[in-house]
Order: sequence, then structure tokens, then C-alpha cells
Amino acid sequence: MNSEFSYPGAAGRKIPLDKGMSMAKILGSNQRDCPPEQKTEEELWINYRQNRDPKIRENFVKQYAPLVKYVAGKVAVGMPHNVEFDDLVGFGVFGLLDAIDKFDPDKGVKFKTYAVTRIRGAIFDELRSIDWVPRSVRQKTREVEEAIGALEAQLGRTATDQEIAGSLGMGEEEFAKTMMKISATSILSLNDVWFSGDDNDKVTIEASIESPSSLNPDIIVEKEEIRRVIIGAINELPDKEKKILILYYYEDLTLKEIGQVLDVTESRVSQLHTKAILRLRGKLTNIRKGII
Repeated sequence: MNSEFSYPGAAGRKIPLDKGMSMAKILGSNQRDCPPEQKTEEELWINYRQNRDPKIRENFVKQYAPLVKYVAGKVAVGMPHNVEFDDLVGFGVFGLLDAIDKFDPDKGVKFKTYAVTRIRGAIFDELRSIDWVPRSVRQKTREVEEAIGALEAQLGRTATDQEIAGSLGMGEEEFAKTMMKISATSILSLNDVWFSGDDNDKVTIEASIESPSSLNPDIIVEKEEIRRVIIGAINELPDKEKKILILYYYEDLTLKEIGQVLDVTESRVSQLHTKAILRLRGKLTNIRKGII
């Protein structure tokens, strides 16, 4: 039997947990707690997939709760001051629960790797649903994305900052300020560079580790083709932007750490990350429309 607990950092949303299990207990749990019946984690995953034992689920939530705080901490870097860390943690809990319920150990991917993508995705989804980004910034983001897409389709190559600024009728200095504003307030991530079907059927680089067992063969083929296109689009990015995506999404470095690796400021890393995502979205939009 399940009960619901309301976590204050999750905008009042209810999180279904097993009876007797509080959010404080989850987030304050110690990973040294012994798993049910002293089984290995692999055995627990097999058992959970077979019978959905709530005790096993509770054990996984306790064990991986610190991962939620870790991911929330990474996302919080560079976020505006009105975005509370506790809110990000609350949003991330939904992702952890979703990851536990959907994880397929037969894929050969570690749960931690899979969970990080789900937790990060859940946080971004909640932030987008709140829609706190100023309308003017959202509009400017669309304008830049569309300009990049149209320009690169025309040129057949990656557009320079000078060319993008020119197509927007801006000077380079004004364009740099615009990118600073966008990167400081917008939620842009690999989690939303492509949508296939409805909003619950996302296909992204990060989603490539999700099990396709519940999909029919046609959808599997379609998703594999989309992944191929996305990877190709990433490979066409300028070298520094591509490195930032790799270091952030695969090497799991913070923006500050990436800045140290590339010898640039954290704000510059944020701008380059935003620009990379806008390039990808523009290119992929063109591909979906059949322009290129």
C-alpha cells in the first residue's frame, strides 16, 4: 500500500512513496543501509523487474538519493538566484523514481549513468513547466535559433558569430550581450534538442541509453536514425562547443571545471553551451523540415 508525501521543494507536488517512508528519511539516508535479504544489486534489479517489490524500490531510493543532490548541485550552477536548490532537489526526486521504475539492467548500462540523465531531465522539465523565463528572452532565443538554422542551411557549414550577428542586424558586441542574457536565464539542454511523437517520446543523445524493449521495430529504427542524425549534428559543431557538450554531459564536469580545462571563464562556457544547443536545434529543425 502506498501513501503520498509532499516535498516542500517540489512546488507542492505529491511524490508517491512506500508506506512509512518520508522524504526526510530518503534524502537523509545513509548508503550503508543493508539491502533486502543481503542480495547483490544485480539480483535486486532482477527481482524488482519481476515483482515490483516496494521494499526493493525503497532500498534503491535510499541508496541513490545522494545522486539527486549531486545532479541538482550541478544544474544549480549558473541558475538565477530565484531558483532554489531545494526546488531542484525536489524536481530531481521525480526523475529518480522514474529511473528506478524504467531501468532495464539488460541494456548493460549502470543505473547511476541512467539515473543521472533521468534526474537532470526531470529537473529541466519542471523548470520549463514553471515558465519563469522572461518572454522577451524567450523570443530572442527563438530568433537566434532560427537565424542560426537558416544561415547554416544556406551556407552549408557552421556560421561564425559575425555572420549570425549580421543576419540578426546586430553588431558583434550586441550579439555577445544577447548570448550572455540568453545563457544566464534560459533552460537549454540536450534533453530537448529533438522530440519524436508526443512530449513523452523524447529522443536525445542522453535518451540513447533507454531500453527500447517496449517499442515496436518501426519506432526502434526511427529512433536509431534520429540518434544518428543528432550525433552527426554534434560532430559538425565547432571544436570548443563540441568539447563542452562532451565534458558536461558525458564527463559530468561542472561549468566551472570545464572552464578550467579549456582555460576560459565559467560565463564563457555557459555562452558556448547555449550556442551549441541553439546550433543543434536549428540544424535539427531544418532536417525535420527537409531543408537539409
